[in-house]
Amino acid sequence: MPRGPCLVPVLPGLSAPSGVLMVGVALVLRDLVQRRLGVLVAAAAVLVGALLSAFLAPPALVIASAAAFLVSEMADLAVYTPLARRRMVTAVLASGLVGLVVDSLLFLWLAFGSLDFLAGQVVGKAWMVLLSIPFMLWLRRRDERLGLVAA
Repeated sequence: MPRGPCLVPVLPGLSAPSGVLMVGVALVLRDLVQRRLGVLVAAAAVLVGALLSAFLAPPALVIASAAAFLVSEMADLAVYTPLARRRMVTAVLASGLVGLVVDSLLFLWLAFGSLDFLAGQVVGKAWMVLLSIPFMLWLRRRDERLGLVAA
């Protein structure tokens, strides 16, 4: 008997498929890859991620999954790159917000031709980006102490 997606509560009365949590994490991880290894490595990782997304997606969702991953991660990269030079946490928040909205809109439209589940998708991904902020603040302070970035 086929099972539907595992739903997780993201707000009282609002649920989303558990996979949205990983998308929120992926957006932040892409920022960290770029911060440590550079924009070219991050862009290459996005391409590999899109291929993996296509390979692992159920057949009916291959295009929606790969396209949403590729476009949202590139949007994240485009926003993060200029902002990261100024403020890391602001860059993570702004790029994550852009990336999660793009991912949600594109995936839902391509997969289902509907935006009915947009709120749950956006909120679930946003929680993961927000939960990363204390770690990003710690990382910035640590890097400043070690002289890895200007204060």
